[in-house]
Amino acid sequence: MSSRALAPLGRIDEATKRLVETVSGLADEQVAGSTLIPPRTRGHVITHVARAADSLCRLLEGARTAVEIPQYASMHARDAEIEAGAERPVADLVSDVVSNSARLDTAARSLPEAAWGRRVRLRAGELRTPAGLMGTRLRELEVHHADLAAGYAFADIPDSVARWIVDDIHQTLSLRADTPGMRLEATDAGLAWDVGDGGPVVGGALADLLVRLSGRSPGGAGLSSSAEGGAMPEAPHWI
Repeated sequence: MSSRALAPLGRIDEATKRLVETVSGLADEQVAGSTLIPPRTRGHVITHVARAADSLCRLLEGARTAVEIPQYASMHARDAEIEAGAERPVADLVSDVVSNSARLDTAARSLPEAAWGRRVRLRAGELRTPAGLMGTRLRELEVHHADLAAGYAFADIPDSVARWIVDDIHQTLSLRADTPGMRLEATDAGLAWDVGDGGPVVGGALADLLVRLSGRSPGGAGLSSSAEGGAMPEAPHWI
């Protein structure tokens, strides 16, 4: 495997450690606490992170064998797995995230060179190479970490990682015909992204743009828009 393909794995490992540190600091009774994505509790979100690692292992196996393997058996099965694990104690949740993250890391590092050029299908229909799946994992780790509302906010995501995630979301949104046109400007980072043709300029801090792009801020808190009356384009559906 090339060093370029390996590069995201280090960021994923660091993001996993940050998440595990936060979860380890919770008391068992806090597992049922509210998150940024109600009605999901912290237990739901943490379990989802673990089960998502399982799902990506299935996709990597599909890339390895060149046989299409569904990310999830069904959305009902996915939701049932998350529900079943949502009320576990902190120690069990931590163990689940750690063990499944390690399994995903091993699956990626052992993938043969030829498999990195194959595309697999995410549950929403998007086709991605294994390298793209690593972007999916990093995005979910950081966004769902902030979703826990347990002391780690979007502003705490390292700038280099936040830029990488916004790049990844931008690439995905640009492929969607229903994404409204806009220009995104991270005023604190000197970065800009164009989505579609034309549309207003939406600007603000990188962290606030990421909140908006992940659908966690329908009103666009902290952002400005050049549209008439400062109206914000419709918040994209979370990927």
